[in-house]
Amino acid sequence: MIRRANQVLLSFLKVQVIVNNKEIYPLLNDKPVLIEADNDLVKIVVSDGFHFTKPIELKYSQPSFYHFKIVSPVSDLQLLGGAFIMFFFYLLGFITGILLMKLLSFVPIILLLVIYYVNRKSFIQIRQDNLTTIHDRQRG
Repeated sequence: MIRRANQVLLSFLKVQVIVNNKEIYPLLNDKPVLIEADNDLVKIVVSDGFHFTKPIELKYSQPSFYHFKIVSPVSDLQLLGGAFIMFFFYLLGFITGILLMKLLSFVPIILLLVIYYVNRKSFIQIRQDNLTTIHDRQRG
């Protein structure tokens, strides 16, 4: 099962899960994707068309459940902090008339663009939410 983290930046992207380079599943904000494996080896890649993750290969020896979460490296708190810094420096530059303060207000935007465009392979990340197997559930 793959679900999308509730993050502002991810809500703007059309994220898709690609399984074995054949099947494409859209990953919506509130609906997780359940993928059934037909063979013992499953290769999963998550993409939005521009960004993509490293392929994850899952090997099944017995029926299993894997839980993954799709996240962005920029959290909502970091995004809010960047907006606050941008607003603060621009307001400070506007009040004092110092051009350098207005220019410093663009630093959070530039950093976000660098993270978005330069770090293509790490902008969307797959993290393991919880790993359980049916066999372990039957024991416990």
